[in-house]
Amino acid sequence: MTPVLRTERLDFLPYRAEHEDCFVTLLGDEEVCRWMGQERVPEADIRELFRAILDDVYPQRRFDVWGLWLEGAYVGHAEVKRTGNVDGHELVTALAPAHWGHGLGGEVVRGLLRHAADNLGLAQAYGMVGADNAASLAMCRRLGFRHVRDVVGDDGSVTKMLVVPTTAATAATAPPGTAGAASTAGAPGTSPVPAAVDVTGTAEPV
Repeated sequence: MTPVLRTERLDFLPYRAEHEDCFVTLLGDEEVCRWMGQERVPEADIRELFRAILDDVYPQRRFDVWGLWLEGAYVGHAEVKRTGNVDGHELVTALAPAHWGHGLGGEVVRGLLRHAADNLGLAQAYGMVGADNAASLAMCRRLGFRHVRDVVGDDGSVTKMLVVPTTAATAATAPPGTAGAASTAGAPGTSPVPAAVDVTGTAEPV
């Protein structure tokens, strides 16, 4: 069962039915989609993805997925999951544009790393970041991520695969004003959200 997590400012809460509109607004945002490296999808498709979280992901215990909350306001989305992108687990997160630039991206990633270490027993975790996503790449360097390889899509886009030891959760501190979301920026089909937002592809411009 996906546990409740807490960081300095954020509550990581399993989704409930009443959170659907928040989720739809986040994943339907044009800027979020841009920095995720994907096209916007119809609202009906996003609602179907949300229902899959409640009806399939949670009951089958497929992986952990949360809504992110700051002082009672929904600010984003996060996951830890095993996917086909890597032989291991990816961290996935995206923040709403109104909450970019306040250091929340790094805080989310550190929270996910602590969960990966303490609750899942993982020694390392991966992230996928668009090569042009300078804000997320800078955040990942500060958090101790190491480049593994570049993944080139059919359209020629480049996504950087990164890895980090889960001990980085306590070893690194990301200052305010850095990346606002972590994302799979351009790895279609890897998440119940469109083109999953992996631990490092932020939806925040430099």
